[in-house]
Amino acid sequence: MSSHHVTGDGDRTGTDIPVATATPKAKMSKRQKAKISRGIQYGILIVIAAVIAVVADWPTLIDTFGRVDIAIGMFPEVITKALKNTVVFTGLGFVLGLAIAIVLALMRLSSVGVYRWLAFVYTEFFRGLPALVVFLVMGFGLPLAFKGFNLPQLIIIMIALALVSSAYMAETIRAGIQAVPKGQVEAARSLGMSSSRAMFTIVLPQAMRIILPPLTNELILLTKDSSLAYILGSSVDGRELTALARAEIVNTANLTPFIVVALCYLVITIPLSYLSRVLERKYGSADSGVK
Repeated sequence: MSSHHVTGDGDRTGTDIPVATATPKAKMSKRQKAKISRGIQYGILIVIAAVIAVVADWPTLIDTFGRVDIAIGMFPEVITKALKNTVVFTGLGFVLGLAIAIVLALMRLSSVGVYRWLAFVYTEFFRGLPALVVFLVMGFGLPLAFKGFNLPQLIIIMIALALVSSAYMAETIRAGIQAVPKGQVEAARSLGMSSSRAMFTIVLPQAMRIILPPLTNELILLTKDSSLAYILGSSVDGRELTALARAEIVNTANLTPFIVVALCYLVITIPLSYLSRVLERKYGSADSGVK
């Protein structure tokens, strides 16, 4: 397109001169922005790691947390007794808690108002209490209040873990039951099944497939809650991982046992976390478990 030069007296001439035109800047794509953002984050992490590597007192850290001789001295007791007891406490607490949770979930869905109210009070009460309080009450409060309340320690730990976990699992199971289409129950009733039979043979099996991932996560949390059993005290054979670590730290005046015990907990929780992800991919949605 032609342009005209304007002279001082306002007259236009026919001489064409080029006119500078602004070209729009190319915008970065979302992928480019994300790549730059990741690069900045990696750079910050590298700087932080470098600062820690330079500033940290590595000889003191290794002497405090990495004594190989102390770690070796904890074997095989840490596996044959402590790890075994942790798995036993967690397993028993989970099984009892699951049984209580199923009853609570059915009570929450009951047409009887009293059942719904009792289940609601139970779940809200134990979801609101710290697990430590439950262990203290079960281990020390009830024996003081009722002199004949002298249960074996294994039973006390199992009940305490079950009370803590059942309140959370009850809500998970209730949500799973409600996720099963009502048409499943109506079809079962049309075949002559009673409501209870339809619930236990049709609804609950499908609901359990839906809630397997969150139940696995609850098992992981319960494994960590089992560490609170150390406050009850125990014999050498009855120690779980945290109790053993505490005893070894007192004996050695070193924190290496905490690292050994932390690795033992990871041996339990990492496979469970992987299992939870697998189950979530397989049964993560209601549509995958209920057709």
